[in-house]
Amino acid sequence: MSDTTPTAAPERAAGLPAQSPPVDPAETAKADARPGLSWWSGDRGEGAKRNLGLLATLVVLVVIGILTRPDLYGDANWVWGNTLTILKLASVVGVVTVGMTFVIIGGGIDLSVGAIVAIAGVWSTTLATQSYGAGGMIFSALTVGLAVGVVNGLLISYGRLVPFIATLAMMVAARGLAAEISDKQTQVSNDGFINGIATTKLLGIPLLVYILAAVVAAGWVLLNRTTFGRRTVAVGGNPEAARLAGIDVRRHTVLLYALSGLCCGIAAIMLTAQATSAQAAMANLYELDAIAAAIIGGTLLSGGRGTIIGSLLGVIIFSTITNLFAINGLSTEAQNMVKGGIIVVAVLVQQVQFRSLTQFLARNRATTT
Repeated sequence: MSDTTPTAAPERAAGLPAQSPPVDPAETAKADARPGLSWWSGDRGEGAKRNLGLLATLVVLVVIGILTRPDLYGDANWVWGNTLTILKLASVVGVVTVGMTFVIIGGGIDLSVGAIVAIAGVWSTTLATQSYGAGGMIFSALTVGLAVGVVNGLLISYGRLVPFIATLAMMVAARGLAAEISDKQTQVSNDGFINGIATTKLLGIPLLVYILAAVVAAGWVLLNRTTFGRRTVAVGGNPEAARLAGIDVRRHTVLLYALSGLCCGIAAIMLTAQATSAQAAMANLYELDAIAAAIIGGTLLSGGRGTIIGSLLGVIIFSTITNLFAINGLSTEAQNMVKGGIIVVAVLVQQVQFRSLTQFLARNRATTT
């Protein structure tokens, strides 16, 4: 039986640091939980803070209304009716903005949304289409909007046209086609069901507001709870990385513009119901309103980030400004100047926040390394 003599531990080479003690994973997790990465202070809280800022802006606008027209805001019935008027005013643009938000998050832009609303509205109110009843009119508007959106997507993804140029060309072409179809005349809607969409109320709330709420809810779920939404963010953030990750970027781009066109088809029916008619000049400058609302809501023009709720709040803010100017008898020119100033400020704030976030993430990666 051989003796077993314990061997001495090898001496540490001179100049080398002492061996670190075993690392406890729990302690490591606590150390990594820096205050800068908390829910509120980190990038995860950016959306919540931005939406709270938008709500604060709405409160300020209401306070301005109370100070400038206390005679109106002193009537509770008028306040409720005015609130519904603002939401009804925001409904059509809000539906268009949902589709625009997806396009911008995906790294694109769509300048043709107003023209798509016009051509879908005109096509659905021709005598031939109206002969099929309300179902035919709704189907026509949705199909035309979807088809024009697909054409935009094909030109951009497979034709390799810049989104700005492709959609600008579509804006001109669609307006021209709408004018040709309608012979530059206003086409009256004779369908009682379609016209009743704008006047119907459920529980005292206009049906148009319910349609907006349904589209916003569907858009929120699609963006935040589905693979389609995650792919949209990935494509907008870094198309090449998304391609290498196995995402068909070109097909996804087509789907994004198709979604925008579908939203325009829904908006065409809503706007036709409000005006009981359609014409080639309808939905003028809706593309600017939708882009502005998305930017105000925090959607990055460079793509890769945005929220549906933020875009909705942006639409409501602009509708509230329009209503505030109307009840005070101010000119449309002054209103447009205020809107332009708000857009400029929002873009400047976005740039500052994006640079700050980028620098913070870079410092965090350097510290971790």
